[in-house]
Amino acid sequence: MTVVLLGVLGGGVAIGLLLIVAGLRGRPARVATSSRLSTWLAARHDRKQVGLLVVAVLAGLAVGVVTGWVVGGILAVVAVVGLPRILGSNVDHQHQLERIEAIAGWTEMLRDTLVAAAGLEQAILATAPACPEAIHEEITELAVRLERGERLAPSLRRLADQLRDPTADLVISALVLAAEHQARQLADLLGELAAEAREQASMRMRVEAGRARTRTSVRVVVITTLVFAVGLVLLNRGYLAPYDSAFGQVMLLLVGLLFTVAFTWLGRIVRQRDPERFLTELSAIRLHDADVDDLLTGKGASS
Repeated sequence: MTVVLLGVLGGGVAIGLLLIVAGLRGRPARVATSSRLSTWLAARHDRKQVGLLVVAVLAGLAVGVVTGWVVGGILAVVAVVGLPRILGSNVDHQHQLERIEAIAGWTEMLRDTLVAAAGLEQAILATAPACPEAIHEEITELAVRLERGERLAPSLRRLADQLRDPTADLVISALVLAAEHQARQLADLLGELAAEAREQASMRMRVEAGRARTRTSVRVVVITTLVFAVGLVLLNRGYLAPYDSAFGQVMLLLVGLLFTVAFTWLGRIVRQRDPERFLTELSAIRLHDADVDDLLTGKGASS
């Protein structure tokens, strides 16, 4: 009974520490959108996080009961929460590549439509039904806003916030300038931006291919270390008897922290940093039309 209680307390402490770290790190506030896809993805992500925490607590309790170590239970919770980011597949990167390709494709569609002497707003409305699947939801919502009579420039800024991609920022900034200042040769500019977007996607694919071997090596190191640790616990418990004392638990905590730091560094090696966006000051979305005009004409540049 005491072991179970200690395991429960250890799991609670671990979850509390994780929540504190998440609170200190914080997350950038997002502008609310009416996109059903975004809402569904956010809800799915939340369910995954809750399910992962439940599995982590159960794993911590199991380790605490089997070993009798409170620190072992805490380390098990941390491992279940953190290891998927290191051992999991790079799905987010693949999604980013698909989105960049989709942005390039939509940009080329706008270019071809503008060549046919259509206006920018009409070109957006015409390309929305046939835009690539990766950005279809966002472009469709943009078209709906334009059909409702919303101004083009603020709607494009909202689109930039939905896509959250530096390549999309390049294209949207050109469209905003064209919408407000009647930029000439927009079709040629969009063609160049589409080519640049495809080049960025190709470059990221080359970088990812170079990191594939490193990612495999990191997974081998992490899995081998974990298998060795589990094997010692299950097959040679006498070798770990010194950790049963209070001082041994402190030493186990120190060893666990060192491995946590090492695995975190390994995880950073295989993760690719996303380029920073430059259309990040999107508070103008909430401003009135006159305020947006002031911002575009330079009066609000200080903001």
